[in-house]
Amino acid sequence: MPQQIIQVRAEHGEADVSMWSEALVAAEMLLLRLTPIYYGFGAPKGDGSGVVLIPGFLGTDVYLMEMYAWLLRLGYRPYFSGIGLNAECPNLLIRRRLNATLDRAVRETGRAVHVIGHSLGGIIARAVAHQRPGDVASVTTLASPFRGTVVHPNILRAAEAVRRRILSQHGKGVLPDCYTGRCSCDFLDSLRTDLEPHIRQTAIYTRTDGIVDWRYCITGRPDVDFEVPGTHIGLAFSPATYTILARRLVAPAPAASAPVAKRRRASRIKPVTRTA
Repeated sequence: MPQQIIQVRAEHGEADVSMWSEALVAAEMLLLRLTPIYYGFGAPKGDGSGVVLIPGFLGTDVYLMEMYAWLLRLGYRPYFSGIGLNAECPNLLIRRRLNATLDRAVRETGRAVHVIGHSLGGIIARAVAHQRPGDVASVTTLASPFRGTVVHPNILRAAEAVRRRILSQHGKGVLPDCYTGRCSCDFLDSLRTDLEPHIRQTAIYTRTDGIVDWRYCITGRPDVDFEVPGTHIGLAFSPATYTILARRLVAPAPAASAPVAKRRRASRIKPVTRTA
C-alpha cells in the first residue's frame, strides 16, 4: 500500500482550546504512581533496545525522568535527548546535540533505537527518523501537532519570542523564516513526506488537549493513532500512555511496502476541517 504523505504545513493558527484543563497534570502525575503499569506489572519485558526521549517546547529532559526510570525497569536502555532547553532552532538541535545522542545509543546497543517525543519533541523525533531511517526502529509522538502548528494563542506568542531570540543569536546562521512553518531548512523538509515503511509509527493524542488542536496530532490511520484521556502535558505521565508504549515497543516492524516518494506534497489524509 502506498505510504501516506503528511501535510505538516497545512495550517498555522490559533487553536480553540482551554489551557485551564492543563492544571489537572498534577493529578495525572500522582495517579501514574498508583497504577500497576508504572511498576511494570503486566507489561511486556524490554529487549535491551535503546529508547531516546525528547522533551517538548520549553521543556528539558528533567520532566521525562519518570518515563526514563520506567523504561529502565522494563528492560530497555533509555537515553535522555541531551538537547537542553527545547527553545532553539530544531535543525541546530538535531545537528549539534541530538545526533550525538542517537550515535551513542546505536553504538552502545548495536541496533536501531526507538524514539519517543512529547509535543514539539515528537515533531523533532519524526524529523530524525526521516533523516536517519537506518538508525530508528520506531517513532512515538505524544500530543505532537505534526500536521500543522495550530496551538493555543499563548504558545504562539511564546514561539514568536523564541524565534526572535534565535534570529538575534544566530543571525545568518539560520534561515530568515526559522521557527515558522515557512522555513525551508532540513528539519521541515524532512517532515514533508511520511516515514520509511520499516519504521513503526505511534501517535498518541487526547481530545481534551489544552495546548494544541488534537486533530493535528494524528495520521488518520487507525493502526497508528491511539486516543487516551488526559491533558497535553499529562500525556508524558498518563498510565494509558505507558500501557500503549509498553505494547508498541515490542510490536513487530511493519510489513514491507512501496518506497516512500521523496518529495511528493499531495496528502492522502482527509484534510482537517476547522470551524470558526
